[in-house]
Amino acid sequence: MDPQVIVGTRMSQAHLYHDRKDPEALETSLNMLLYMVHHYLPDPPVSNSGPLSLHGASWMPDGVDRISRLPDALLRDIVSRLPAKDAARTAALASRWRPLWRSVPLTLVDSHLLPDGGAAGPLVIGAPSPRAVTSAVTRILAAHPGPFRCVHLTCSNMDEHRIELERWLVLLAAKGLRLSHPLTRLYIGVWRFPDTAAVPRAATFLNLRELGLCLTAMEDRDLAFMLERSPVLEFLTIVGSQTGVRLRLLSHSLRCVQLGHTYLEDIDVVDAPRLERLFQWTTFGAPATLRSRSSRIKIGHAPNLRVLGYLQPGEQEMEISNTVIVAGNKVNIVPSVQILAIEVQFGVRNVIKKVPGFLRCFHNLHTLHVLSDKHEKPTGKVNLKFWHDSGLTCVLTMKVFFYEFRGSRSEVAFLKFIAERARVLEKMVVVVASKYFSSGDDVNAKLKPLTSAKWNSKACKLQLFKSPLTDGGSTLHNPVASDFSFADPFDLMYYEESL
Repeated sequence: MDPQVIVGTRMSQAHLYHDRKDPEALETSLNMLLYMVHHYLPDPPVSNSGPLSLHGASWMPDGVDRISRLPDALLRDIVSRLPAKDAARTAALASRWRPLWRSVPLTLVDSHLLPDGGAAGPLVIGAPSPRAVTSAVTRILAAHPGPFRCVHLTCSNMDEHRIELERWLVLLAAKGLRLSHPLTRLYIGVWRFPDTAAVPRAATFLNLRELGLCLTAMEDRDLAFMLERSPVLEFLTIVGSQTGVRLRLLSHSLRCVQLGHTYLEDIDVVDAPRLERLFQWTTFGAPATLRSRSSRIKIGHAPNLRVLGYLQPGEQEMEISNTVIVAGNKVNIVPSVQILAIEVQFGVRNVIKKVPGFLRCFHNLHTLHVLSDKHEKPTGKVNLKFWHDSGLTCVLTMKVFFYEFRGSRSEVAFLKFIAERARVLEKMVVVVASKYFSSGDDVNAKLKPLTSAKWNSKACKLQLFKSPLTDGGSTLHNPVASDFSFADPFDLMYYEESL
């Protein structure tokens, strides 16, 4: 397994948010964010749930310790697969075991050091810092010479343990990951970046391929520092950024970028020749404090960008450098994008009016995913005439997926327009929001204008499903978004009930 380091100590409420809010509501929001971060972080390669005791083992009738007779290389491999606490305990088995745990790559997950072994889940914001865990981490890092196979530091409070945390970073840097175990994965969660301006220019992450920044407070220069010092970085994930950071992508190695619940002000893809996937995802139906606030996305040189979403017409502005001549007019397009996902509030007229302009930017679509996002205060609807007058003359796509359909006039008008104008449409999938329809008859009544439309593609199949989600949600599964074995990472929802 590639070495992985996760640095994630808890910040105080003051560090996470500076504006004045109701304390109870603030703590609830922060706990939701913290849960989201812990849910997203990769699982450690070891577990402390397996039984280790040999008491009463019937297969050792003669009491001979055959395990200790195994070769050192095999014993080290066994110890390396144990949590740090259990690995250290093996030193008490026999004299031969004493040096083993110090000679293997360390797997240190501080939640395993809690009294319940972390079974209760991640600690919440405002909970008292587990000082015993912090002390145990300090002792383990001091006693073990390295290298580190995997490090998860997520339980300590930055405010209470600044000196210890600084010491941890020094120890990690000093003992590091040896050349035989280069650092390839780094996740930093619930963290305030130090001032990177003082870091020597020679400091680089030469082997880093995967970087995750989860619920971090950082400046533009901090993010630029991490990207500039990672010459082979392929996967970048930013979840819950707490400041209005501007993301400027200038990388010849990046292949996949994920942005979730972020407060990024600008996304500027300047020069990313290997970039294939660019994702933004939000908490569906969540308050504004947890939603994406990206105000502008600019696509420059990204000739291999195939997958893009979820874009949010009405909340984002798009700027594209490539232009083509269509019907005598210059049109800005991203010719390489084949899979596009958009999130649309069909109850807000000013948002719907932005959708045609977004779709005109993508002339080579294979698949279009549309997530219908409800709005608490609808401000207008549109009919089929709006789409015919929008200037969107045709939609070149083979598959259309429409999620959380509620049967509004605006939703039906959009689907009918696609059915009548899509030239090569092979399949249209409509996923019905579970709480809006109690039976298939209701759905059929709402979709009657669509089923009676003059479909441009006579061979197209219309499929209806009932959403298995009670409160709606995105179809993007974050762990597989960067898994290139999935050709379409948005097409991952399995529907429990077909209408």
